[in-house]
Amino acid sequence: MSGTLPAFIGNLTRLTYLSMGHNELTGPIPKEIGNLKELYFLAFGSNNFTGSLPHELGNLAKLENFFMDSSGIGGEIPSTFGNLRSLKKMWAYDCPLTGKIPDFIGNWTKIESLRFGGNNLEGPIPSSFSNLILLNTLQITDIYNGSSSLGFIRSMKNLTNLSLRNALISGNVPSNIGELQMLKTLDLSFNNLTGQVTSALFSIDTLTHLYLGNNSLSGSLPQQKSVNLQTIDLSYNHLSGTLPTWVTSVALLNLVGNNFTFDSSNISVIPGLNCLQRNFPCNKNDPRYSRLAIKCGGKQLRVGNIAYEADDGGASFNVLNSEKWAVSNVGLFSEGQFNTLPQNTGSEVINTTTPDLYQTARQSPGSLRYYGLGLENGVYNVSLFFAEIIYEDRTSRKWGSLGRRVFDVYIQGTRQLKDFDIAKEAGGVRRAIRRSFDANVTDNHLEIHLFWTGKGTCCVPAAGSYGPLISAVSVAPEFQPTVGLEQKKNQTGLIVGITVPLVILGVILTFLVFYLRMRKDKDDTEGKRIQ
Repeated sequence: MSGTLPAFIGNLTRLTYLSMGHNELTGPIPKEIGNLKELYFLAFGSNNFTGSLPHELGNLAKLENFFMDSSGIGGEIPSTFGNLRSLKKMWAYDCPLTGKIPDFIGNWTKIESLRFGGNNLEGPIPSSFSNLILLNTLQITDIYNGSSSLGFIRSMKNLTNLSLRNALISGNVPSNIGELQMLKTLDLSFNNLTGQVTSALFSIDTLTHLYLGNNSLSGSLPQQKSVNLQTIDLSYNHLSGTLPTWVTSVALLNLVGNNFTFDSSNISVIPGLNCLQRNFPCNKNDPRYSRLAIKCGGKQLRVGNIAYEADDGGASFNVLNSEKWAVSNVGLFSEGQFNTLPQNTGSEVINTTTPDLYQTARQSPGSLRYYGLGLENGVYNVSLFFAEIIYEDRTSRKWGSLGRRVFDVYIQGTRQLKDFDIAKEAGGVRRAIRRSFDANVTDNHLEIHLFWTGKGTCCVPAAGSYGPLISAVSVAPEFQPTVGLEQKKNQTGLIVGITVPLVILGVILTFLVFYLRMRKDKDDTEGKRIQ
């Protein structure tokens, strides 16, 4: 459906259920919807609305379910929404909402599921949230200003899913967090948490997914953990010491970017992890490479004279046996299963002479990093290859075409692309697009980071169809390398370049000697005749 919503919808005063999601509706939300005082369900997500939330929606005192994800609606949350005290579910992901997170949300004491993310909201998270003791799902992510502590969660004993990812959370993880005995998923990654890793988290029997990556936590890993805890992300902290025995029994474990100790007794426990500690020690100060190419999400593929190496593993991180490059993939899709190695099942990718390069891709639920290891220091050209192969074409008029993928791209820690939308930039789905950047390698390693900030649709065409997606990576030197294949070629060229002139010179000298000898013999003969 397209077009705008008519104002007369406000005359349907006996209406109790209104759902308009997954369409192409435009224009503002009619303020007349505030007249539908019998509504208990309102959903208008995944549309192209504009403008702000009408303050009249605060009149919907019976509203229990309110879904506006990816609707296009922005602006501040009206103060009249403090009257929505019957709310049980409120989802507002991927909307350009602004202003501070309202304190009056603490009045929604019946709420069980609250989700904000991919907005432009500012913190801190109000202390009044401690009143929301019936919450089982709380997601507040991607806050841009104003830090918060975790003090407000102490009374939320019913929490099963808590995600405060990239939300400027600071301070320590509360020592009594182990009292949240119904917790299944905890995501506190990409924050400013400090202090020791608390062993209480590892003893919660119900906890299955734990994400504490990209903080400033220190200390060593606890020696024991619950059996059910099978997904653990503690990457990019300051953890140290040796690895406990349970690390080999975890289904998905990411410990890259720390300071763990490795020696001959434990270096093989998690192969490659020693290469991905904070100082990237493998081949450091002794570079072996000056070029790399990766076929993201697929088998090895040769394109011209470039061999794109296979990246078809499903682990949370992987280091190539040659210690030439590595990949790290972390995050949890909010709902449903996800495929980190999607394959193009639609029409052939166009706008390229090498469509096979885009047949597969690597997808991430949050943070995807590629590393070049043991690279010779210098300036490199980094080329990233993209094609949107998940969503349908808009001309198909299928609802699966309404998906929108948005993420950021960092190279060597500098953001190069913000809110990058593959299909938008390429002019449609299954159209190839390439972005190239210069990167300066000064410590023998390169990092390419694709990061999801909560923007884009979540569930089109299926739950988990979001996050970074990339088809291939190519890294080439913009200087004269002294290591790797290029150096051998250059040496060969140098030998040929020196040998050929020497051969020519030798031939000339041979002819010159022959000529002088012949001239001498002739002169001797002429001399005898004169005598």
